Amino acid sequence: MTITLITGANKGIGFETARQLLELGHVVYIGARDVERGEKAAAALGARFVQLDVTDDASVSSALATIDAAEGRLDVLVHNAGILGEGAIDGPTALRVFDTNAVGIVRVTEAALPLLRRSSNPNVVTVSSSAGSFWAVNNPDRPEFHLPLALYSASKAAATMLTVQYAKAHPGIKFNALEPGTTATDMTAAFGIGRSPAESARTVVRLATLGADGPTGTFQDESGELRW
Repeated sequence: MTITLITGANKGIGFETARQLLELGHVVYIGARDVERGEKAAAALGARFVQLDVTDDASVSSALATIDAAEGRLDVLVHNAGILGEGAIDGPTALRVFDTNAVGIVRVTEAALPLLRRSSNPNVVTVSSSAGSFWAVNNPDRPEFHLPLALYSASKAAATMLTVQYAKAHPGIKFNALEPGTTATDMTAAFGIGRSPAESARTVVRLATLGADGPTGTFQDESGELRW
C-alpha cells in the first residue's frame, strides 16, 4: 500500500493526479487550504482529506502529524499547490507568489522528511514549469516565450532548483520536478489555452510511481528530461 499526499489537490492537475493514483491502489491524501472544497473533492474520489495551507507552518505541521498518526510513513509527496500572481508586480504580490510556489515546497518537504525516510521507496514530485526555464522563456518556438508572468516564472525557477538541491541533500529519496504541459485549469482560464488536466497528470503519476532505481534531481515533461 502506497501512502501519497498531494498539495492543492481539490481541483485541476492535483485532483486528476489523485484520481489516477487511487486507480493504481494508492491511499491518497488530498491536501487543500479550503476545508469545504477539500472534503468535497476527497469524497468525490474516495480519497482522504487533510487541511493543508502551504503558506502556514501550523497547518503544514498538523497535516503531516495527521498522516503520521494514521499511516506512520509517507511514500509519495506531490507538490502541486501554486498560484499565478498575474497582474501588477509589487512587493506584497511577489511575497505571496514565492510563499506559495517556492517557500511552501520547503515547509511541506521539511515536515514530510521524517515520514518519507520511513518509506522503502520514497518519491517527491514537484509540479514546476518551463516558465521558470531560461532556455524555454528565451526560445520563440516555446509557449513560455510569450507568457508575461514574471513572478510565476521566477518562483517556478526556484521550485525546480529546490528540487535539485533536495535531491543532492537526500540521496535516499527521489526528488524530481516536471513541466506538466499547457493545461486548461482555473489558473490558466484567462489565457484560454491548454489540454485536459487528466492528460497532464499522467507525467505526475509517472514520476510518482518511479521504482527504487528511478532518476532523481531531474526536470522532465512527458517526453523525458528538459533543458533548463
